[in-house]
Amino acid sequence: MWISGVSEGVEAMTDQSTAEFRLSITRALGDQLATTLESLRPARLTAINLATVQSRPGIYVLFLGEQRVYVGKASKSLHDRLSQHLRKVSGRTGLDHGAIGFVCVYVDEDLDAAAPEKLLIKKYRVGGGIPWNTNGFGNKDPGRNRDGSVVKAAHFDALYPINLDYPIQLPSKTCDIGEVLNAAKMQLPYLLRFDSTEAARKTYSGSRVTFQAGEIPTRTLIRHVVGALPIGWQATALPGYLILYPEIREYESALAWWRRGPDGTVEETPGPRHFAAGAVESPDANFDEALG
Repeated sequence: MWISGVSEGVEAMTDQSTAEFRLSITRALGDQLATTLESLRPARLTAINLATVQSRPGIYVLFLGEQRVYVGKASKSLHDRLSQHLRKVSGRTGLDHGAIGFVCVYVDEDLDAAAPEKLLIKKYRVGGGIPWNTNGFGNKDPGRNRDGSVVKAAHFDALYPINLDYPIQLPSKTCDIGEVLNAAKMQLPYLLRFDSTEAARKTYSGSRVTFQAGEIPTRTLIRHVVGALPIGWQATALPGYLILYPEIREYESALAWWRRGPDGTVEETPGPRHFAAGAVESPDANFDEALG
């Protein structure tokens, strides 16, 4: 009878004597990272300061002035990732490069498994705290099919378009267009995409231009390139990158385009610079991992 009574009592208390416990290691890591990052003082995003950053994985935050604007991670090298960002912002207009700072924390654990930056992004997004995580700052080349898309007014490229006066260093010699384009592509801090078909490569090798040694503004170099190509080629400066193709086409969000006229002169035409309202499509907060 006593055993039966105890059994009944235990059965009656079952709903009150059990509970669920969920251990969130990721959340704990995210909170600790936020505490550590917030204790750091931002350093200017410069080559000198980045020389002290180690090639180790970790989490970082970018600042514009005192505002936190971007949270990212690097699975391999914080130094390389931050150097890529420095290179990108150095080729933009309307952006005070000297006002960009960073803090970072080395994290040797498996970031892909823990994904602590996602928690930091969620935490800092409250009140619009990290605008560059949602405005296309980290986007890759959208591809040829999207060159004609109207850029959103809130997009990073619309806010801070490419600098068409960025200096390119060229040797004093006669080069074919392929050599010039490859040299410019290596030096520009933004994308230069050009037709790479076999027919285009033959055209490049048969078109030559002579430069004097020294620096030349990008827009001047583009003018020379288009002037050396057959009529029907067009270079276009989109808000975030340059393209060169055999086409005659107007792009709604273009900053400018260059075409060769029948008399051989090359005209630079200001673009419409039309931008669309609304949020940026498909923001890629984890773009850093796509870079390797």
